[in-house]
Amino acid sequence: MHVAQGIRTVAALEAAKGLVVLLAGFGLFALLHRDVQQFAEELVRHAHLNPASHTPRVFIDYAGKLDDARLRQLAAAALAYSAVRLVEAYGLWFERVWGEGFAALSAAVYVPFEVRELIHRPGLLSVCLLLVNLAIVLFMVYSLRQRMKLPKDLC
Repeated sequence: MHVAQGIRTVAALEAAKGLVVLLAGFGLFALLHRDVQQFAEELVRHAHLNPASHTPRVFIDYAGKLDDARLRQLAAAALAYSAVRLVEAYGLWFERVWGEGFAALSAAVYVPFEVRELIHRPGLLSVCLLLVNLAIVLFMVYSLRQRMKLPKDLC
């Protein structure tokens, strides 16, 4: 895979993450002034999950504790996160040096948390997330090093 294709692949991944979280943030805004616990119960039923089992019960209980202020905070956090992901995607897609550095840094930030998660709750998902983020960090560092080798007028 050519470096530019790899960078565009990471850009698409980051844009997808940003858009998914942006949609989730709009969903949180849509829940303002509503009974969030009732919504969670309906969602669990719609998914044909047993509301008495552990995970659906935790989800329903947490939803019952969400008030409008907390929903606004979560929606604002989702907006901020998605903005960061979309700016990163822009920088990568248009092959900006700052975008590659930003991607390496933003992926590297998650590595200690993923290592901790892998130690405390080992599983396939933990391993995959750690490997994907490490691959992105290493690929971005590689890409930046390749840029440094090129004459300045080609960057």
